[in-house]
Amino acid sequence: MKIVDIADEIHRELGSPSTLSIPAIAFWVRTNVGSMNNHLNTSYEIDSSSFEIVDSVDELISIYEIAILKSMYHIHYYDGLLRTVLATASTDSVIMLSSDGSTIKKINKNEQAKTYLTLRNQLTDELKTMVAAYKNRDVQPLQIAGDDDQSATYRPSREYIRISKNY
Repeated sequence: MKIVDIADEIHRELGSPSTLSIPAIAFWVRTNVGSMNNHLNTSYEIDSSSFEIVDSVDELISIYEIAILKSMYHIHYYDGLLRTVLATASTDSVIMLSSDGSTIKKINKNEQAKTYLTLRNQLTDELKTMVAAYKNRDVQPLQIAGDDDQSATYRPSREYIRISKNY
């Protein structure tokens, strides 16, 4: 899958915000493939001719890695919103003003920041779960212990080894 296609999917999943463009998301995806590799212990890179994310044997990135990359971007996106809200916390935003009844309604930036922080923490926990599930997907046992192995039979010995105490 091409980087621009992944960026387009991310943009649509976020509700196509007007403050965000697909090329900006594509740039973020290109620059964070290494971070995804660190999370997943993989070796994906960007093919310079096709702008697709491929591994060392030219296999395309799978839907599992794409989902983790999208989750990483969602965390990045809400991190940016949280920083913006915290930077403008000293200014008041009026969203409703009425003159006769003298009603003024302001946005509580602290509550907005708490909401973004809660969402970001939730997405971070989800990413950790996804990474753990990805790593466990291809795990194979190193050995079979006990009576799981059908090739050998278990016969308990009834003989005891006695050691005499000759000092």
